[in-house]
Amino acid sequence: MRAWLATRLPRPRPAAGRMTPEAAILIATVAVLLLLGLVMSFSASFVRSTVETGDPFGIFRRQLGWALVGLVPLLLLARSDPQQWRRFATPLLLLALSLSALVLVPSIGLEAYGARRWLAVGPVTLQPSELLKLAVPLYLAHLLARRWRRVRGGDLHALLMPALPLLVLVAGLVIAEPDLETSALLVAIGGLVLFTAGLPTRLLVLGGVGLGAFAVVAITQVEFRVGRIAAWLDPMADPSNLGYQSVQGFLALGSGGWLGTGLGQGRGKWLYLPNADTDFIFAIIGEELGLVGALATLLLYAALAVGGVRTARLAVDPFGRLLAVGITGWLLMQATMNIGSVVGLLPVTGVTLPLVSVGGSSLVVTMAGVGALLAIARTTRQPLAAAEEPARRDGAQR
Repeated sequence: MRAWLATRLPRPRPAAGRMTPEAAILIATVAVLLLLGLVMSFSASFVRSTVETGDPFGIFRRQLGWALVGLVPLLLLARSDPQQWRRFATPLLLLALSLSALVLVPSIGLEAYGARRWLAVGPVTLQPSELLKLAVPLYLAHLLARRWRRVRGGDLHALLMPALPLLVLVAGLVIAEPDLETSALLVAIGGLVLFTAGLPTRLLVLGGVGLGAFAVVAITQVEFRVGRIAAWLDPMADPSNLGYQSVQGFLALGSGGWLGTGLGQGRGKWLYLPNADTDFIFAIIGEELGLVGALATLLLYAALAVGGVRTARLAVDPFGRLLAVGITGWLLMQATMNIGSVVGLLPVTGVTLPLVSVGGSSLVVTMAGVGALLAIARTTRQPLAAAEEPARRDGAQR
């Protein structure tokens, strides 16, 4: 994969200012995912919103507001020069790390569901770990691109320092919230960027084994994590407690059939399925839109993968290539974690479905990441048209 990403088409030329195929794929896919998210966020949340606020449109209105806010960084970044972002890589990382540390202060961080992951800024609640999902790949792409000759020459010190200590610090801060799943996602994003830059496979495997061993220890030492694994292995062993969310998710998915019960007609969101509008919105999609709707959602993420990988492969410089890999990997791995937990392939993770689930800071940061990916896609290298080839050769001869 790494070698394939590094390949170049013959005689490329920059395509800045034009609609490249990669940009077209990404724009169409992201637009449909955002529309799907807004529709399903209302359908999945109006019962909870009515119970909690007396307004069935309350959660949807807030989500629509966040989507409009997210359009600002998306459009600004999509129309900007990717090289200009490098000056903000270090400040953004320091800001994200500082906010993640503030979350752990009892008098500052907000606690809910046994975790301290949020900060209140006036009426707005933010989750700093979401900002790390963009700050980490941006910083690593900037750092490695600056050392590109040494990195590609096999200098492991240039590749791993300070990238490795940074990933350890990030993982430690997020685990302390506690949020093991997001911590694993952040390390995976960083590892993917390092692998694309040239991290030897043997070191990647060794790191994976070490992280796996750490995860086993981290899970077995915390009671609720052990219960979550037990519920994953056999949700019917405790369907009214530990396995309740998984069982209700299966019931919602199973009741959808081929075409679903109809938009807005699902039963799971009537306070049977916890977090129906956030972590388990894919179950509501499967219930109301059926297997066809669920598969269409998967195809949208597959299209996002195609656009993102093509963008990385055809990026004009190492910085764009590495950042495109990091952002694409972030979105796809997070979607895999979310959908995998809903269908029972993975334990319940608590991560959102990118661009679809309800969540303010998650949506805004994700849209900013999409904007950055679009900017790189707009400047990808494209092969010269066949009709232009003779003219190019004639010009070269003269």
